[in-house]
Amino acid sequence: MSDERSDAAAPADLERAALRKVGQRLVPFLALLYFAAFIDRANVSFAALQMNRDLGLSPYVYGLGAGVFFIGYCLFEIPSNLILHRVGGRLWIARIMITWSIVAGAMAWVRGPEGFYALRFLLGIAEAGFFPGILYYLTGWVPAAQRGRVVASFMTAIPLSTALGGVLSAAILRLDGLLGLAGWQWLYLTETLPSLVLGVATLICLPQSPAEARWLTSAEKESLTATLAAESAYRRANYPPSVLSALADARTLSLSLCYFGIEIGLYGVIFWVPQLLEKSGVAVARVGYVVAIPYGIAAAGMVWWCRHSDRMRERVRHLAAAALVGFLGLAASAWLSASSVAFAAEWSVVAITFGALGTLAVLPVFWTLPMAVLSGAGAAAAIALINSFGNLGGFAGPYLIGWIRDATGEFTYGLLAVACAVLLTGILALLIGHDAAAERAGAPLPARPRRSHAVSG
Repeated sequence: MSDERSDAAAPADLERAALRKVGQRLVPFLALLYFAAFIDRANVSFAALQMNRDLGLSPYVYGLGAGVFFIGYCLFEIPSNLILHRVGGRLWIARIMITWSIVAGAMAWVRGPEGFYALRFLLGIAEAGFFPGILYYLTGWVPAAQRGRVVASFMTAIPLSTALGGVLSAAILRLDGLLGLAGWQWLYLTETLPSLVLGVATLICLPQSPAEARWLTSAEKESLTATLAAESAYRRANYPPSVLSALADARTLSLSLCYFGIEIGLYGVIFWVPQLLEKSGVAVARVGYVVAIPYGIAAAGMVWWCRHSDRMRERVRHLAAAALVGFLGLAASAWLSASSVAFAAEWSVVAITFGALGTLAVLPVFWTLPMAVLSGAGAAAAIALINSFGNLGGFAGPYLIGWIRDATGEFTYGLLAVACAVLLTGILALLIGHDAAAERAGAPLPARPRRSHAVSG
């Protein structure tokens, strides 16, 4: 009897061992790639502390330029992900990283609004498909029940790149005047180098699938591949398998709208938070260091939130609760930006911390939903469409705040608009009604998985 139990447990043990290695070997590398990508995407917010003054960019021009990145990104998102589906993650992710690093470095030579708009647009084209490509790539490695914590581990790159990037940017900006270059020019030139190096490393090191992973044993490869194949077969039988049907599916369209609101909140804050803190009374030289506080806390909170979602096998209420926290934090930031309360700078940091925690905790929970119900080329296209449409919110958020601040001279109403978008995202998620059933859309799973640390990182 005990031998039978041992034999029955062996496949589960092998799968846990394989997932542990995925968490230790693959996920940190992917997070490092996204870390580099996000620094190149968001360092414009720190460069703006000097660049706007040197180039004479108004809040409206800066907000439009920061957001126009997402126009180029959205236009090429679906074609990029379909190419990745055909040629594989290693080649296409490496191509994306190498081209965006070249464009990001060219930002150092911007001389006015037109060049700023053009290079931000080209940066969006270069990076198009990176994030949804990584998500699609992960569906070939991690079963549905564990994806919440894995996506959260991968997406800690967002708050960590903002936190650590702030500290790094503050130091680099002090090079102002060295060799005749402004500090913001040094910022673009130095922070683009890791992306170039990592792009080459991706081309050499990234395995296409578990079958190519040298750090998995043959038995671990077979166990993990069998689980993923069973889930894929189930999705193909029950959900849209083709590109057109997946793109037209009501779930894809409703999730796209939901993600639009998430991205308004995320980028509306990230691209403006250094200037918001400066206005609240934080010295320019300290802004980069202060930004590290809310985003460092948000990184830890995001991982905990998603681990709890995985344990409870529930998504929608976790998403809605995170949206509420984000709304309250951003609304408090809006109130503080218009008030003259004592310790306004300190309270602004607290409010931004809650705003960042809420908007960031929404992200990995949200992405478990489309990853659970789509497969094949349809999954590649639908994930790209959701991310593409959602990233229009990445254009709308910074643009909205810049436009309103240009008109009123204050951050208040722009932040309130962004906060309401985040709240509406949570309400929409509740109305859509995806929950744990969507997560279990893969092969039949146990009623409650044994609590373990099978996926780390």
